[in-house]
Amino acid sequence: MSNEMEKALERIETTETHLPVVAGFQSKDGFDLMLRQAKWLSASDLVPQQFRGNIANTVIALEMSNRMNASPLAIMQNLYIVHGKPGWSAQFIIAAVNSTGRFSPLRFQVQGSGDAKTCTAWVIEKATGEKLEGPPVSIDMAKREGWYGKNGSKWPIMPDLMLRYRAATLFGRLYAPEVLMGMKTVEEIADIGEDENRYEADIQAEIDENANQEAIDVIPEALIENGASEQSANVEKSSNGPDF
Repeated sequence: MSNEMEKALERIETTETHLPVVAGFQSKDGFDLMLRQAKWLSASDLVPQQFRGNIANTVIALEMSNRMNASPLAIMQNLYIVHGKPGWSAQFIIAAVNSTGRFSPLRFQVQGSGDAKTCTAWVIEKATGEKLEGPPVSIDMAKREGWYGKNGSKWPIMPDLMLRYRAATLFGRLYAPEVLMGMKTVEEIADIGEDENRYEADIQAEIDENANQEAIDVIPEALIENGASEQSANVEKSSNGPDF
């Protein structure tokens, strides 16, 4: 083998492949990078209070921004904690739906008046040209669901805005669930959060009350049947006498 070829092979073997490190949970280097990013962001006075000085919360926000391909600062500015649960702002949901590139800008159709006033969010799907409509939301629905009469509720003060916010949220949950990532909006949590917490507490109390109240046979039925079969075979064998 020539000296030139040997030198070329040596260069190939000793050259390190430097791949870009992506912040995230997929690798140690990626996680270390995310921690460094979270440390710097959480030290800023420009981030919301729930992230300021809180590296753990900031790491979660960074992970969500990576999954949604969105700006970390945009995620942090539109993620709120209400009744101990995280939630998006309705404005963010509208902006996120519009930025998917799959639909025309979100529009609202309002009909009726008084308790019969109804709002429906709709778009035109670019791929098919089809008009997509979300579930309608009405003042009557808000009253029957108990949103309207809650203390501090914005429904009596600005019903038109709340109708649009809730209609946009339901549209996003139906046609762009990846935008909401299974989370509720701040307005939804404020409307139903206390009732939901009370419902979860009632379920847990019922579980605690009924736990271990009945004896449970932990021996699988299949083992019992197998044991009975073996015992029957042994009895039959002994009755026939010993085998020689």
